[in-house]
Amino acid sequence: MARFLTILSILYIVLAFYGFQGFKTIFKSSWMQVLYAVLFFFALINLVVRAINYVPGDGLRGSISIAGGIFFSFFLLALFLGFFLLIEDIIRLLTLGYNKIVGLSEGNTSYFPSRRKFVSVIGLGIAALPFGALLYGMYKGKYNYKVLKYELEFEDLPAAFNGYQITQISDVHSGSFDNHEKVSYGIDLINKQKSDVILFTGDLVNDKATEMEPWKDSFAKLEAKDGVFSVLGNHDYGDYTQWESIEAKAQNLVDLKKLQKDIGFDLILDSHRYLERNGERIALVGVENWGRGGFKKAGDLNKAKEGIAKNDFKILMSHDPSHWEDVVINDEYHFHLTLSGHTHGMQFGVEIPGWIKWSPVKWRYKYWAGLYQELGQYINVNRGFGFIGYPGRVGIWPEISVITLKKKGLT
Repeated sequence: MARFLTILSILYIVLAFYGFQGFKTIFKSSWMQVLYAVLFFFALINLVVRAINYVPGDGLRGSISIAGGIFFSFFLLALFLGFFLLIEDIIRLLTLGYNKIVGLSEGNTSYFPSRRKFVSVIGLGIAALPFGALLYGMYKGKYNYKVLKYELEFEDLPAAFNGYQITQISDVHSGSFDNHEKVSYGIDLINKQKSDVILFTGDLVNDKATEMEPWKDSFAKLEAKDGVFSVLGNHDYGDYTQWESIEAKAQNLVDLKKLQKDIGFDLILDSHRYLERNGERIALVGVENWGRGGFKKAGDLNKAKEGIAKNDFKILMSHDPSHWEDVVINDEYHFHLTLSGHTHGMQFGVEIPGWIKWSPVKWRYKYWAGLYQELGQYINVNRGFGFIGYPGRVGIWPEISVITLKKKGLT
């Protein structure tokens, strides 16, 4: 950790100093130049101090998470600005070489071109975009809840469930929260949808069950006519922190399961429930986390579907969308709708409905945000209610999914 922090600090200082060459080309005022140095220095020192005082096992949350977000914002500012300056310096050096070859005297002002102000202005302007976006994402974006509504039509949906409404939330990551008022607003927004059922698709905490303690009263207010159901996500198992013993880690999972029960969540572990209405029913199936690429593969779909008929209408809750891609859509049982989360849409991207939906996470996950259909089956990948790592969101906002089931041919 110390070596990584040292290398990162050196790289940061080099980039900041290099970017300063462009900054002082634009701003001649000495106090503006001092301000540049102070802000960059503060971002680095703040991160170093937080890292030195970091207690292993606390997870990337709280003050160190915010310090990391601020540092990364300044790092990108210097990186983008430095990129433009590097291009300009290459051109300046080529010009220098050309001037030497043609024999221009050193007294000629064109012998070695000075920096062009307009290049620095363009570089700083473009660099300010991700810088400002990341700071905005930390200040406001992380609680900028969006309700996304979908209507899905099925031929074999039981008629009694025509118009049945589901609210899905995912990836709460309560250990990252820092604003009770904003979280309460999100909970109220969920309840305002007045859905028939609320389904939570995993990652209630970052690492430890105790992270949920300050927020359990808020989440206990979630209510729906048919109840609130949940599954576990990869973070709920406590695999990403240090424990005093194997027994302590096991007890944490026990505590988390009890906590979910205490706040009114019906946790489904490789099993199923039936939702009933007017003598008809649909199967609600829940599996433990199953993820590709090094993530825990605890989920057992075969165990979860024991006792379910093939012709039952089925909704599957599975935290990681790679499970749907690798296992579910090819299963002999037809799972009409799968609800997942996990990706967070990387908490960074660009979305303009009907125009563009992009995030770097698409290079890792084929199904990373929103609704998809394959082989007559649907999956909704919720963008997440909370955040982790980077303490904010840019372009990919926290999501409350509202899905209405419709039977084809019925109004």
